Amino acid sequence: MKRKITLFIPLLVGVSIAIGILIGNMLKNNSHPTLAGMNFSRPNKITTILDLIDQGYVDSVNTSSIVEETIPEILKNLDPHTTYIPARNMQEVQEEMQGNFSGIGVQFSIQEDTVRVIEVISGGPSSKVGILPGDRIVRVNDSIIAGNDVANQTVLSLLRGEKNSKVDVGIIRKGYNEELDFEIIRGDIPIFSVDVSYMIDEQTGFMKISRFAETTYDEYMEGMEKLSDKGAKKVIIDLRQNTGGSLVSVLRMVDELLQKGEPILYTEGDHQPRKTYNASAKATWKDIKVYVLIDEFSASASEIFAGAMQDNDRGIVIGRRSFGKGLVQEQIPLMDGSALRLTVARFYTPSGRCIQSPYEDGNDEYYNNIYKRFHSMEQLVADSVHFADSLKYTTKGGRIVYGGGGIMPDFFVPADTAGNSDYFNKIYRKGLIYTYAYRYADQNRETLTQFTAADEFDTYLDDHNVLNDFVGYATQQGVKRDSDGLEESGFIIKTQLKAYIARNIIGEEGFYPIIKQIDKTLLRAIEISQQNLLVENLVDNPDSIPTETELQ
Repeated sequence: MKRKITLFIPLLVGVSIAIGILIGNMLKNNSHPTLAGMNFSRPNKITTILDLIDQGYVDSVNTSSIVEETIPEILKNLDPHTTYIPARNMQEVQEEMQGNFSGIGVQFSIQEDTVRVIEVISGGPSSKVGILPGDRIVRVNDSIIAGNDVANQTVLSLLRGEKNSKVDVGIIRKGYNEELDFEIIRGDIPIFSVDVSYMIDEQTGFMKISRFAETTYDEYMEGMEKLSDKGAKKVIIDLRQNTGGSLVSVLRMVDELLQKGEPILYTEGDHQPRKTYNASAKATWKDIKVYVLIDEFSASASEIFAGAMQDNDRGIVIGRRSFGKGLVQEQIPLMDGSALRLTVARFYTPSGRCIQSPYEDGNDEYYNNIYKRFHSMEQLVADSVHFADSLKYTTKGGRIVYGGGGIMPDFFVPADTAGNSDYFNKIYRKGLIYTYAYRYADQNRETLTQFTAADEFDTYLDDHNVLNDFVGYATQQGVKRDSDGLEESGFIIKTQLKAYIARNIIGEEGFYPIIKQIDKTLLRAIEISQQNLLVENLVDNPDSIPTETELQ
């Protein structure tokens, strides 16, 4: 179901360090002097060498190109999160943090060399002109985008553009023989941070937060209000695979859960005086019990959230040890429109923990640490993680927690390897579950659009034996039926099929309630919440807390 681990490693270079965009500006006001005000005009070897090359080298040389290639190499000698952002990438970085971009307002997928519209954002530019889910985009202005080797990035670059600019889109629609032409005026398209918020049972709400952008706080408050209005007394907040982002958003979100004066975090560096962030008097959701889900890809702002909940004994943290990104960057604009994100401080959880993973052996080793965790069985066995006594800290209520590389959860849930058969691996590598789900939704859209809730999809697809139909489809795609594999993986395959089909029709409100059935970490959190286990139980008598086996 989830994207492969290797896809997340590069993301942690760029996305998880995005916390520095806003925290740097806040810290800058307390620096003496600020980095932006320093004098960079004094000569040095690098500028001297570049001048000599520019003025005396035997051939004509583009020194600007040399500089662009050299800066990242220089920064490699610092830490993994000090980074250079070329001018050509600044717009994309800003869009990620601001939580919006300018485009036509569709979610698309490239299948069988065809750009297929999965979802049309309600009220967006495409919705206004009549683009529909299931449409095939074959042309953007004069560019044909149907056929071999059409690339996702190419399509994005064609569909996105300046706000209020026009784009001509050619559509092939089922039931029409000719290409339909639409002129669309690009507009602001939100990048949502809260994927879904829904009620698991009468008292328990669930919220999935995928990033921390400038808009995340507002989405979070809207989601919490929705759950509260439906009677939520407990909320499970899922930060798994959330690599971080805006500090301001996470501070405001935590502020709504803590009592006045309770610490959220503090920052400090050799050139940055200590700055402490405490909760104000808001505490809007102070009476709601909180359970936080994390994993090895939860980083930066996600770790601030989990650490604040854990150290203040405000919420129970469930899952696996987080990534361990505790460095603060200040973003410094450069003259050509590029920027430098320079690490200026470390952040510390309320108990004083610096959760930054070691990086002394270089950036490659730092990011390869994720693989080492898998090889050391950390994702499968909690006891494989060992901390030195020097990394021991205590929470507000006296519980022992550890620093030195990520947030260790209160309840460990191993990575789920059940149902992982050769048959499942073959269909997964070919992406057959996803392609079949789109194909089924597309062919049965008229019927499926009558459903508005996940349980309706669940029942309908069970009644129509979607798994058996998929097995026939997989056989046509070169993966033969495997009775043993289906015995081992059938429930997982069927659940994923139903979840993706529902997502293709009604979005995340259809996907998450169904996929919950095979999400062992979420199911564990639900068990804990139903046992009415509170942080007070952990503080008063940690030995009395039921083990995972006892809760089965």
